[in-house]
Amino acid sequence: MNWLAVKAIYRAEMARFVRTFLQSIISPVISTSLYFVVFGAAIGSRIDEVEGVSYGAFIVPGLIMLTVMTQALSNASFGIYFPKFIGTIYELLSAPVSFLEVILGYVGAAATKALFIGLMILITASFFVELQIQNWPAMIAFLLLTCISFALFGFIIGIWAGNFEQLQLVPLLVVTPLVFLGGSFYSINMLPEAWQTVALFNPVVYLVSGFRWAFFGMADVPVGVSLLAIGGFTLACVSAVWWIFKTGWKIRS
Repeated sequence: MNWLAVKAIYRAEMARFVRTFLQSIISPVISTSLYFVVFGAAIGSRIDEVEGVSYGAFIVPGLIMLTVMTQALSNASFGIYFPKFIGTIYELLSAPVSFLEVILGYVGAAATKALFIGLMILITASFFVELQIQNWPAMIAFLLLTCISFALFGFIIGIWAGNFEQLQLVPLLVVTPLVFLGGSFYSINMLPEAWQTVALFNPVVYLVSGFRWAFFGMADVPVGVSLLAIGGFTLACVSAVWWIFKTGWKIRS
């Protein structure tokens, strides 16, 4: 394992984050505050509790998942797309580094950024509502797995994208709607029975449900199924990246 190469890629990616550090802190704080004003105050005034949990606290796991998924996706996709755009990716391909070392550098940096922002949202939310996390190890595990899996997914999107418009296509038109429809701000048990069945085909439901269980001990789907879902998604992304580097799809032409 060439740890020097991993460190070099990781530091180069994190340098962009450090340059906009203040913006990276202020943005999630403001966004979280606005969500609490809109959802917590406006909707929360009509919905006091969801399965025994105050609505303001109930939306915190979904809010964290929404931001973590989109941030991990966008950071990883831009991180690998930009070297493709300016042509420096060929220097990386000709260097003595394996696909695993490239993944550790790019995906590790994107996951770190998303994790930091997720923790910032958690801290900000604690000023608005009283949070009692019942299972810290499970919460951290779900958060880390989500950061890593969606950073891997973003890496694949960055390789696939042929322009900046395509780079934003999946996050805006696929991931964000799936998160909003995945029980981030409501329990799928509140839906009519037919729509509950439809919601179970949304993979984000399993991520949000497992993450919310770590907070409140309540879940829309079994926790084991949530772990299998995110584990399978991560494995599928790793396999896809391995195939991309083995075949050179979209990166050698």
